[in-house]
Amino acid sequence: MQDYQTQLEKLRKDAAECALIRDLATDTAKQELFARLAAHLTVLADQVEAAMHEREAG
Repeated sequence: MQDYQTQLEKLRKDAAECALIRDLATDTAKQELFARLAAHLTVLADQVEAAMHEREAG
């Protein structure tokens, strides 16, 4: 379970960093790229969190 928690924290941190880069970028293409990366990492983190809850329940 600790592996899930570690990965969850890393994904959330990476998503936040991508969002920060998105917000600081002046190039539109870079903003769009980092927005997509932040969104994708957030979805992955949500899936890891769901898997954690499933393991706890099951």
